[in-house]
Parts: sequence; C-alpha cells; structure tokens
Amino acid sequence: MSLEILINATREETRVAVLEGNQVQQLLTERAKDRGIVGNIYKGRVVRVLPGMQAAFVDIGLEKSAFLYVGDVLDPEKRYEDVVGEVAEEEPDRGGGPRGRQRRTFRPIEQLLKSGDDVIVQVSKEPISTKGPRVTMYVSLPGRYLVFMPAVRHVGISRRISSDRERRRLREIVDTLATTNGGYIVRTVSSGVPEVEFAADMAFLELLWANILKKWQYLSAPCLLHMDLDLTFRAVRDLFTTEVDRLVIDAKAQYERVVEFVNTYLPSVAEQVFHYEGEAPLFEYFNIEAEISRALGQRVWLKSGGYLIIDTTEALTVIDVNTGRYVGKTGSLEETITKTNLEAVKEIAHQLQFRNIGGIIIIDFIDMDEAANRERVTQALQQAVAQDKARINLYRMSDLGLVEMSRQRKRENLQQLHCEPCRTCDGRGYTKSPTTVIYEMFREIRRMARTVPAKQLTVAVHPAVADMLMGEERGNLAALEDEVRKELVVQPDRDLYIEAYQIHGGGRGGGGRSGGRGRR
Repeated sequence: MSLEILINATREETRVAVLEGNQVQQLLTERAKDRGIVGNIYKGRVVRVLPGMQAAFVDIGLEKSAFLYVGDVLDPEKRYEDVVGEVAEEEPDRGGGPRGRQRRTFRPIEQLLKSGDDVIVQVSKEPISTKGPRVTMYVSLPGRYLVFMPAVRHVGISRRISSDRERRRLREIVDTLATTNGGYIVRTVSSGVPEVEFAADMAFLELLWANILKKWQYLSAPCLLHMDLDLTFRAVRDLFTTEVDRLVIDAKAQYERVVEFVNTYLPSVAEQVFHYEGEAPLFEYFNIEAEISRALGQRVWLKSGGYLIIDTTEALTVIDVNTGRYVGKTGSLEETITKTNLEAVKEIAHQLQFRNIGGIIIIDFIDMDEAANRERVTQALQQAVAQDKARINLYRMSDLGLVEMSRQRKRENLQQLHCEPCRTCDGRGYTKSPTTVIYEMFREIRRMARTVPAKQLTVAVHPAVADMLMGEERGNLAALEDEVRKELVVQPDRDLYIEAYQIHGGGRGGGGRSGGRGRR
C-alpha cells in the first residue's frame, strides 16, 4: 500500500497530510500566528505549589501558567536507570517521566518544589480550551535517528524494529558512542543505519543540550531556551522514512530547503522528494480539502450505508454507530448489526487519528445479543487502533454495547483548530425557539411597564421573531398592550441574533433594556 506525505505551505499556514492507499491517515496544521509550542523548552518560575493536587503552576512567559504534575518533576535524589528497554512510539512519552517495570513512587511535591524556584521544563501538551500547557522536567530532544533524554540513563529501542539481531546491533552502537550520562531512544528510522550516522546525530543532540544549559545560566525566568522545528521539518524528521514512497511539497522555497536538508542528512531518500507544480492546488488535486470538510461534520457514512455520529464536547467524545440504510443480506438481524459494527471499527480508528480526537471517548455500538459477537467487535477495535502512535487505553464492551477508551491528547483536535463555538448559540448546538424568546420578552415588558413612563415601547427583534409576533402571537401581543396600557411597536432587525431583543421606551432613541446576546 502506497504511503505519501503531502505538504501544503503558504506564508500564513502549513499543512501536512499523510496518505496511505489514497486515504488521509493524519493531518497536521501549523499557523504562523499561533505556532504550536509542544517540544519547546523554557526556563520557568514556580508560581504556586498545590499539595492537594500534587502539582505546581509554572510561569513560562505565556498567558496561562503551565501545569507540572509531581510525576514530571525531577527528583535530585533519584535516577531512573532500570526502565523498559523498548518503546512503543518513535518519540518519548513526554509526561510522567520514563516508564519502568516497577510502579514508581514520588516524594510529595512540596518537598521537591517551592514558589519562586526556577526550573527547566519542556511543553508536553499544547494549551487546550481553557487549560494552559502541560510541562515536564524530563526533557527530550529528538534527532533524526535518536531521541536524547538528558535526565535518565537509559537506552530504548523502538518496538517497531522487530529484528532481535538489529536491536542488539543498535543497542551496542549507542552504548559504545554515548559520552554523557543521558539516555537515548533509538527511532524506527534507524534500522540499518551505519554507526557513523549515529555518531553525528548524537554529537548534534549533546551539543544542542549544552547550548540550552548555557542559556539557562545567564537568562532570567520566564524565557524560551529552545524552540522546536517548524512543521515542515518536523514532518521530514519524524515521518519521512524509507517506507514513504514520495514526499510532495507545493511551495518552491520550502521544497528547496527540504531538498538541501535531505541531500545532506538523508541522501538515501533524496529521490523521493518532489515539487508539485500542477494547476489545481495540491490538497484539492488529492481530494484532501473535501476530506477535511467531511471531518468537520458530525456524520460519517460507511460504505454499507451505515453511519457514525461523532459528537465532541469539552468533557469527552461520543461516537454513535447506526445501521442507517444498511438492511443486510442474510436475513439475520444479529449478523447485519455485527457487520455494521465491524465496518464501523475501521472507520472509527481512522477518524480518531485524522481528527486527532483525544481524551475520554465513548463508543456506542449497535446492541448485539450474542457475547461472541461483542467479543469479535472488541478485538477488531483493539487491532484497528494498534497502529495508532498515540497512547490508547481500551476497555471491554459493556452489556449496553458501550466501549470506554482514552487516547493521548497532545494538541487541539481538528474541530478545535478549524472552528470556534457558534456565536449565535454559544456552542450549545441549539438556540431558543422564537416562542421562548417572545415569552421572555413579554416578561421583560411587564417588568419595564412599572417603571417606564412612556406610552409607547418599541421592540426590536430578529425577523423570525417579528413574523411570529405579527402572526400566531398577534393576539397575545394585543392582550399584553391592554395589560400594560402601552402601545407596543415591533421592529424587525436583521442585525440581532435569534435570541436577542431590544426594548426602548418612547421610540427608538429612548432608554430601554436588551435581552439575549445583543447584535452580531
């Protein structure tokens, strides 16, 4: 199955799409005005220690303080050497320090940090919604073949390198070349790479860390010590392996930078870099724009005629599986439902990666009567998400057909990045009906009538509300005029939201009150 990386780069935005068999598996976006900060290293200052949460807030120079959990605090009295010798991902798990065979114990955070302390931290999770970034003191510096971890003495080999012989060779190379007490993770792309390439990568990473420490000595907190690469070069560094058939870039300047980098450091894959010069925009030519538009919607159709409903909130994401137009071919309802659920499993795994959905996820499969079928669907889901680079915890299906899972969240999902809460409904997903707005307005008129001496009240409302007032609610409006002994003049105003209204005493220019959320 073909594997391609497409990079659409403009002055204001860079987008990277990973295609596997013409299907978008991953989409990464970076905008110039709000470039991501995951991987950046800061000299921060502890502003508050919270013993009850075993965490601290650290000022790193951003609008919101960063969150530092006790498991991410370096304890000067301990070193973590006896840890697992393989890693599931190509990059370290930023957050919680190294993961070992034995359960780790921490000293209370109030014994490790106090307000005013200066600390060196790395951002492990972007600020999301109302939360500030999460940081860790277990710094990791990714190179092309290695990830350097200054805080631990440990050599880990990517689990994706399956050959025992190759794993031994790589471990021996790193053990031989290492000149510091830091640890290393050998990345998947390192398979078959000669020793000289590791030596160059290691020398670069150790020099980079030395320069960061020099800045730490003379710069005052809070300040930035190291900024990670931009998205284009992170994609080349992290995603462009020998398994990729081609890397296509549409911007000439970016293409030339990448070619120079690849010819210097990755000559074996230089022939796989191409400049796109087609008339149609790159993402339109490969139908990625349409995929993005579909991914911003709630409904995802399955080939059989079934569909998914994906509803993301701040608390969690719910995925509902439905048979839709699929009626089956076997005459067995149980078999029809099971086939729909199995088809949904593959699409769910794809959507989780493509939309970058993280946090708590609840999947509501169609109810199956037979326990064996529930087990088939659960196992299929486990296999489908096994290739996901994000850390996933998956639990067995309940009797109600619900599967609970969590997926590692490092940055905003596709919806958060491309959308904002609806300004009409404040993100609720619905608005008050015109009838509800009218009756709220009637209550406000009754309150105003006691204090406003004017004989006339002008009511400005959305045109849909005005139509109802002059139609089916006309009788109630007339009765209200008699009740409050004032003339009520209705004025349609297209600039008002459906829920908003304005009541003025003595004509348009008089004093009055507003309801709802005001103008657009």
